[in-house]
Amino acid sequence: MADAAPRLHALVEQLLAAPFRLRIRAWDGSQAGPPDAPTLVVHNRRALRRFLFKPGELGLARAWVAGDLEVEGDLYTALERISGPVWQRDEDARPLTEALRDPRFREAVRGLFALAGPPLPPAPPPEEVRRAGHLHTRRSDRRAISHHYDVGNDFYELVLGPSMVYSCAYWESPERSPEATLERAQHDKLELVCRKLALTPGQRLLDVGCGWGSMAIHAAREHGVRVVGITLSREQATYARKRVADAGLTDVVEIRVQDYRDVTDGPYDAISSIGMAEHVGAEKYLEYAAALHTLLRPGGRLLNHQIARRPQQDESEYRLDAFIDAYVFPDGELSPVGTTVTHLERAGFEVRDVESIREHYALTLRRWVANLEAGWSRATALTSPGRARVWLLYMAASALAFERNRISVNQVLAVRTPDSGASGMPLRARTWN
Repeated sequence: MADAAPRLHALVEQLLAAPFRLRIRAWDGSQAGPPDAPTLVVHNRRALRRFLFKPGELGLARAWVAGDLEVEGDLYTALERISGPVWQRDEDARPLTEALRDPRFREAVRGLFALAGPPLPPAPPPEEVRRAGHLHTRRSDRRAISHHYDVGNDFYELVLGPSMVYSCAYWESPERSPEATLERAQHDKLELVCRKLALTPGQRLLDVGCGWGSMAIHAAREHGVRVVGITLSREQATYARKRVADAGLTDVVEIRVQDYRDVTDGPYDAISSIGMAEHVGAEKYLEYAAALHTLLRPGGRLLNHQIARRPQQDESEYRLDAFIDAYVFPDGELSPVGTTVTHLERAGFEVRDVESIREHYALTLRRWVANLEAGWSRATALTSPGRARVWLLYMAASALAFERNRISVNQVLAVRTPDSGASGMPLRARTWN
């Protein structure tokens, strides 16, 4: 008798002590759950074993990446409906030791083990990072950056589009304007950064975490500055250098494979750090801020564009997101925006402006997801099916997190204000808008 889905649906609701608002189709063809809901397809019992031996987010992620689970129907709706009882379980639920005292919870776990079959934990998918060494040394940072960015430039071209900008775009009116393309919004973001930095011809700009060279090219071509862009990804650097050469800017743009801690040729008139500081790590952030402060001339500006998380009542309880850490950004850490501002000020900066562009990142991620889904066959051929599934889940879940204010993204404008106090800022700020 094909009854795996009804049994599984009932056990999940018993385990969660709440309705499970997804439909389930199991490996035996049986189905259960709301008929109009997205369908969670459980291809095999291995998916259950992954979850049981790694309860919560990481177990589900392993099943997704391995192809043991998939979603039919709207992925965003499915993630919305699963986020409360499962994705946020580590934050909101009672501790496992306390839950195990509940006879209904224990009964549900026993039922899942019986349905899952022989209790042998499957090996993690090959896309999962294997931990080695200490966090945020030069070597570990190179390894983490390589894991995330050296996936293949062709893959990133498919996802990001012609702009090749892997950070939040800046939208004007994407719902109503036919000109509101991803490329236009990324151009407007780069221009916004340049205006906040008040770039003028002949200045020197350091672009920390330069990616595929888009900011460096834009600043040199549109504002006449000389740019040094640094990255730890050799694939990015090779691609960026070709783009610089194709744009005829090799005399004013230099792309280096270099750690920010090894840059010694200051002073620079301005520094942009767009989507890079998330890789620095909490313990190294003050060192990072101090290094950038040293590299700026007095009066020079820093634009730090960085994802932020909500603060916790007890910051010592903060833990890296299990899925993101294992599959997306190894060793990446998010800080509240107030912590970032404090570190920049402790390093000597005067923070002059903080702008949240949270909703803009949700719009950007939805465009990247659409690009990936439209080019799915090519994406899996360029990387692997597992890697493509990592990016799909990561970007869709992140879009929802930005929309729901679980995370944000901020542009922090800071000045290395000299002892005279002359910051060089206009009396009325936001003149760049």
